[in-house]
Amino acid sequence: MKKTMLRIEFSVAIALVICILANITAFSNQCDSIREKMLRMHVIANSDSVEDQNLKLKVRDAVLLKGKEIFDGSITADEAEEKITPHIDELKETALSVIKNEGYDYDVNITVQKDYFKTITYDDTVTLPAGYYTAVKVIIGEGNGKNWWCVMFPPMCLPAANAECSIEDVLSVEENNIVSNGQKYKLKFKILEICEEIIKKYK
Repeated sequence: MKKTMLRIEFSVAIALVICILANITAFSNQCDSIREKMLRMHVIANSDSVEDQNLKLKVRDAVLLKGKEIFDGSITADEAEEKITPHIDELKETALSVIKNEGYDYDVNITVQKDYFKTITYDDTVTLPAGYYTAVKVIIGEGNGKNWWCVMFPPMCLPAANAECSIEDVLSVEENNIVSNGQKYKLKFKILEICEEIIKKYK
C-alpha cells in the first residue's frame, strides 16, 4: 500500500512538472513572437553624469526629428535593416552636430542590429520580455550611461506614436494579454529572463 501511494505521489509530481514545463514553453514561444514583431530604439549616454544624460536626450530629439520620415511607425522589425541603414550616415551627422554644438567631442555609433535586452516595463503599461530584439542603437561616446528607449514598431514613442498602427493591431490577443499584464506574469517573466541569460552565455 505504501509503495503504491509513493508511486501515485511520484506520478503526480512528474505530471505537475510536465505541466509546468509545457506552460513555460508555451509562454516562451509567445514571447518569441512578441520579440520578433518589435522594433526598439535605444539611445545610450556616454556616462551617467548629469551633463551626459542631458546630452543623450538632445541627441535623441535631433535623431528622431531628422529621421521623422523613417521613424513614422510604419517600418517593421523585418524591414528595419533594409530601410533604416541607408539613412544611418545622415542620422550620425545630425547626432555629431548636436554633440559638437554642446561642446563635446564624443563619437557616436548608430546601428540596426539584434541585441539582448532584459525584461522591462514601458510607461507602466507594457512589459516586454527579455531576449533578442531588432533595435536601432545610438551609442554616444563610451556608451557607459543609462539609456533612453522606446518601441518604434508598433509605434509607442514620438514621432511614431502618432501613427495609426497600435500595439493591439500588431500582437495577437494572447500576446497583448502578456505585455499588458506584467504583474500577473511576473514570475514567468523572471523564469524566462533567467533562461534567456543562460542561453545568451552560450551564443
